[in-house]
Amino acid sequence: MDTTSMVFGCGNVIMGDDGYGPAVVDRLNDLYQLPPSVQAIDVGTCVREYLFDYLLSQEGRPERIIILDAVDFPDRRPGEVFEIVPAEIPAKKIHDFSLHQFPTVNLLQELQDHTGIEVLILAAQIRHIPAEIAPGLSAEMAQAVRQASAKIAQILSLPTK
Repeated sequence: MDTTSMVFGCGNVIMGDDGYGPAVVDRLNDLYQLPPSVQAIDVGTCVREYLFDYLLSQEGRPERIIILDAVDFPDRRPGEVFEIVPAEIPAKKIHDFSLHQFPTVNLLQELQDHTGIEVLILAAQIRHIPAEIAPGLSAEMAQAVRQASAKIAQILSLPTK
């Protein structure tokens, strides 16, 4: 069966709140029954390779891609979980909204526009990203992981184990 939904957890687990995406993927895989049509993958800081594959692929494209990433937006509170669609990213944020070394958010919009794949970014506002290696999420981000995994389970109609 072809995969209809891909969930990509972006982030670096050894850099504090940046580990949000992988933590959500872990929680999804631990608590929910993912059918063969849904894959949840910790992509670390390499989401672009997966997205380029889907952009270039003619077969096996998912219907939906959900990207989980920690962000630092000045108007959000720590641990706040919110949806972003590529077309709604403020122009002033396009160049600094990196999605972990992703070349440009415009490519996400192109992926959606030219392939028909629905793209959703489920972001969470960081409390702090350490300057040095420091694994572990803040209390606010740990709550965001619980909230985001429940939201994804609802979006994808995932039953609990």
